[in-house]
Amino acid sequence: MVEVQDWTVLPWDGSAQDYAAVAAGQVTPPEVAQWQAQAQRVTFAHAGGVLTAHHWPAAPAPGHLHKAPVVVLHGGSGSWTHWLRMLGPLTQAGHAVWALDLPGFGASDPLPHQQDADDMLPLLAASLQHWLPGQALQIMGFSLGGMTAALLAAAYPALVRQLVLVGPPGLGLRDKPLYRLKGWRHLADPVEQLLCHQYNLAALMLADARQIDRATLALHTANVQRDRLPRRRLASTDILRQTLPRITCPVQAVYGQEDVLYRGLWPQVAACFGGRLQLIAGAGHWVQYEQPGVFAEAVLPMLL
Repeated sequence: MVEVQDWTVLPWDGSAQDYAAVAAGQVTPPEVAQWQAQAQRVTFAHAGGVLTAHHWPAAPAPGHLHKAPVVVLHGGSGSWTHWLRMLGPLTQAGHAVWALDLPGFGASDPLPHQQDADDMLPLLAASLQHWLPGQALQIMGFSLGGMTAALLAAAYPALVRQLVLVGPPGLGLRDKPLYRLKGWRHLADPVEQLLCHQYNLAALMLADARQIDRATLALHTANVQRDRLPRRRLASTDILRQTLPRITCPVQAVYGQEDVLYRGLWPQVAACFGGRLQLIAGAGHWVQYEQPGVFAEAVLPMLL
């Protein structure tokens, strides 16, 4: 029997004050608070304010050499918390992690006249060269962050030694999306807002709606409330497919097998990446959050 999701009910019983706080992005889940407390927060000034990153050192491992640091870039309407469930596996495996909030998202101010990912590239290159001088970097980007990482590698080849692109758009393989998101900013009722967020998470981000709990909604609403780059256009084009041939470093693609961006088109996706495609079963678009253990097992061997 197929379970039907009731989109009129939130996944927890809360007070009106609690619903309002979650909807406003004012609730910090314990896991987010834990990693935030352990992070070194750094900023890089730009014309519109600052670019913000969080840094975690590799976990101590006696007799074990630390590996190359990993830069992670989040998806659209996100922040460093899109990578929340990978911080443990990455640092425990010996990698220092640098998680940037892209301009216009999270704690990073937008650039003046910024429109899309291509406007970010000079700032991202300058900030990474400042924080990690003299290093060719391995970058793992999710969704918009994956597309942005590819554009960065093509524009600044000396900066990037390896790319892992997780659920990136921009392949131009589908005329119309398989999903439709609901607008929420016009709604006055916090519960109605949260119901929209719950629906949108299930429509685009997660294959299993049962994973949508209070903490996941709190994380998501905190991110979407701080999205100041609403008119992104490049993700709906084929810019990534056009950019891939110009990238000189190794590129590996990872998608959740149920990702609605390209579900049913995996042979075509694999062709775009020269066959370097890893699919994670039981996961949707936000694969590293939905299936963190399986994702880590697949990705950690790819890293240097």
